[in-house]
Amino acid sequence: MWKDKRYHSLDYELRKVFGRKTIKLSLDGGFTCPNRDGTVGNRGCIFCGEEGSGEFAAERCLSISEQIGNQKEFLSKKWPEGKYIAYFQNFTNTYSTCEDLRQKYEEAISLDDVSGLSIATRPDCLNLDILDLLEEFNMKTFLWVELGLQTIHEDTAKFIRRGYDLSVYENAVRELKKRNIRVVTHLIFGLPKESTKDILDSVRYVAKTNTWGVKFHLLYVQKGTDLYEYYKKNPFHILSKDEYINLVCDAIELLPENMVIHRLTGDGKKELLVEPRWSLDKLRVLSGIDMELKRRDSFQGKNYNI
Repeated sequence: MWKDKRYHSLDYELRKVFGRKTIKLSLDGGFTCPNRDGTVGNRGCIFCGEEGSGEFAAERCLSISEQIGNQKEFLSKKWPEGKYIAYFQNFTNTYSTCEDLRQKYEEAISLDDVSGLSIATRPDCLNLDILDLLEEFNMKTFLWVELGLQTIHEDTAKFIRRGYDLSVYENAVRELKKRNIRVVTHLIFGLPKESTKDILDSVRYVAKTNTWGVKFHLLYVQKGTDLYEYYKKNPFHILSKDEYINLVCDAIELLPENMVIHRLTGDGKKELLVEPRWSLDKLRVLSGIDMELKRRDSFQGKNYNI
């Protein structure tokens, strides 16, 4: 159903929309986060380092145009005919004034071959003015908004210092969908004390939201984070590669066929990564997922509604 995959990948979806390979360019808009500046918290989520989630984003000292230009030059060697999505990745990318956001978003989508806009943010950083701004950009370009839910379980949410209740996520999804804005939800597999059932319950919940997309992240312990300090004092179970592959395949089966899967595993910087080291071989993990789905004779949506 999805070319050579048994799941609805982002690559498949973007090729369908734009007719060619479309690549995300990870940008740093120079934003911070209410979970760092004292509004919600001071140290961020427990797994978040000083660079936020943008270890692979461009340098924030460069303008948006310069960041995009540098990445396009590098990636054009591999995909000379590609289109691009400007991906505001690092920290909370709606956490500023509307004027600042408008200028940065506009700069990004005005550049050659930039066909869309992806904005990673928190559900508690979407006031009405921001929502109206996003609606405006949704009419100009191919837009999606990514929300870091991570888990539906409140005990875990408190442990990771997420800083908002599940109802805040639900309201954000409702308001974004009201404006026909595509929503992508992030989930983390392997959070301390969460069972397989807990993780799959989060997947089932997201499946029922009928949002446009989902991202599965592997929890990794990285130097320079509070999670690393916690792990040294309180070692917890780290998913093995086989455990993770089986868990992802279970999750894929629970999703509706039309939900776009943006990511199946996480990325960690080699020099910072403590556990799990097997995650550094991302291609082997992805091929393992493909092989396990084939072994099961399974596919996305097989167990949706179960």
